[in-house]
Formats: sequence, structure tokens, C-alpha cells
Amino acid sequence: MSAPAVESVLSETPAALSEELKTHTAAAHSAAEDSSFVAELMGGTLDAAALVILLDQSLVIYSALENALAAHADHPQLGAFIDPKLARVAALEADMAFHHGADWEAQLADGRIEIVPATRAYADALENLGAESIEFLLAHHYVRYMGDLSGGQIIQRLVQRHYGIADEGLNFYTFPEIEKPKPYKDGYRNLMDTTDFTREQKDTILAHAADSFELNRAVFVDLGAARKAAA
Repeated sequence: MSAPAVESVLSETPAALSEELKTHTAAAHSAAEDSSFVAELMGGTLDAAALVILLDQSLVIYSALENALAAHADHPQLGAFIDPKLARVAALEADMAFHHGADWEAQLADGRIEIVPATRAYADALENLGAESIEFLLAHHYVRYMGDLSGGQIIQRLVQRHYGIADEGLNFYTFPEIEKPKPYKDGYRNLMDTTDFTREQKDTILAHAADSFELNRAVFVDLGAARKAAA
């Protein structure tokens, strides 16, 4: 086969869903990471309390996500992605106990632990859209858990260096049952690429994945505003 013919065949080969996701979310990913709250937190110009309030929001978000996922555990397309090794709620509850004390649930219930409006909106979306759309859930599953596996250890090292937080208060960023994140992520992407999603489903997943970064960015904006208001 001549070179032009080979190029023609290659150009007609559809991109793998995992590659489409990486490309489609690149701009939204950068916008979320570049928010002032995240930049300042990772740059060491905030304080340990800023990291704690971020963990507080994460508990609410992951509780909604994991509850929605549990309702679809037997779904033929989504079920294979739901792995207890990835679950974050138990780790976040341990972090809450470390930072807020044994009565953290009461503090969360009565508002002493602040949950910003964007976090509530994110959790509501997970609970409502997650009840009816496996594409929505898969998009958020991919963005959140693959992001955690990719950046969790880096974030843990940075906040320990900047704010002196003990390992016991950073359980969220560790995956003790996943010894080697890269092979796990490779397997996840392969599952994404080999699951029989229709083109319409893929397009829906791509759209929700980009939106997930915007939901996350809104949380960072609210956290920044809350800190300024409290200053």
C-alpha cells in the first residue's frame, strides 16, 4: 500500500474514546487548574485550613457520586468501571475525623463545616442526572478518579511540604489498593475504548466530561470567595 493510501486509511480510523476525552477536556481542565484558589493552594500561599475546606467539599461530591454509581453497579456498560479500589468516601470520612474531630457529621449537618453553593449544585447534579444517565456518571467517574490517580500523590507531597499536614489527614489522596497507578489507568482507558458505546453515547460522555471541569471550577471560585469574605 502506498504512503498516501496508508495515510488515508489512518485518517479514517476513529480516535479511541480515551484519546477523544483527553483532547476534548484539555481547555476545561486547564481552566479549572488555573483557578486562583487552586494555584494559591498548590503554590503554598494559603494555609492548612484551605486544604481542609477543599476536603470538606470533596466529601459531599464523592458521597453523591458513589451513591449514584452504586445504583448502576449492574449496568452492562457502566458496571465494569465501578471498582471499590477507587472509592473515596471512606478515606474522606477518615480525613474529616482527623481535621474536625469525632463529631464531624454533626458539624456538617448544622453548618459548622461550610459547604459552598457550587458544591451543593455539583452534588445535586450527580444525584439527579446520575439517576438517569450512565453517560453522565461515566464522564464524572473518568474525570474525578483518573484525575485523583494522576495527581493525588503530587498534591499530597505539595500540601505536606507547604502546610505540614500529616498523612493521617490526607487519606483522600492515597489509593492503598492500587500499587501502580499507571498500569491501572492504562487498563481503565482500555476498558473505555473497548466498551460498546454508540457514537451518540460517546458524544454525550465527551460533553459531560467537559462540563464536569466547569462544575469543579465553580467550586474553586466559591471557595476563593468564601475565604475572602472570611478574611
